[in-house]
Amino acid sequence: MDSLSTSRIWTMRLMYVGLALLILFFHLLPLDTLPSRWAPPDLLIAFTFAWSLRRPDFVPVLLIACVMLIADFMLQRPPGLLSAFVVAGSAYLRNWSAGLSDASFLGEWASVGLVLVSIMVLNRMILGLTAVVQAPLWLVLIQLVLTIAIYPLVAFISQSLFGVRKLTPADVDILGGRS
Repeated sequence: MDSLSTSRIWTMRLMYVGLALLILFFHLLPLDTLPSRWAPPDLLIAFTFAWSLRRPDFVPVLLIACVMLIADFMLQRPPGLLSAFVVAGSAYLRNWSAGLSDASFLGEWASVGLVLVSIMVLNRMILGLTAVVQAPLWLVLIQLVLTIAIYPLVAFISQSLFGVRKLTPADVDILGGRS
């Protein structure tokens, strides 16, 4: 019952915001002034999807939208575009996980990978249609592959370090979820 208390939920929401700001801080550090030959994985999206699948009450849609919009502004991306896709992707994953609470991790990983590919394709299509300058395709593909590849580690860290575990059927009944 402790993991369902209001103070625990708000603490985890603040922890998500702190984690997002920490990821953005390290992303913005000027460690190298030369252009990179590879793109790091998008840890913010990976953590957002892992937390959305495991404990949707920790990351409500409005919180995800605000965090991703702040990331868009700080990383100088078109404001709202990637944010909207991440919000839509997390909503899809929430609905997917609600119906399949005992699905294997491989199914979860494949589902997250499919959502990440969809986000990348839609983002590139809309940026291309609006003639916005984009990163080279190979950099975006490297980031996509690395984000999908690092998702199991992100899920493990979320579970072991932050305590973000899937709800049990008893917890879902207490919260008034589906039976």
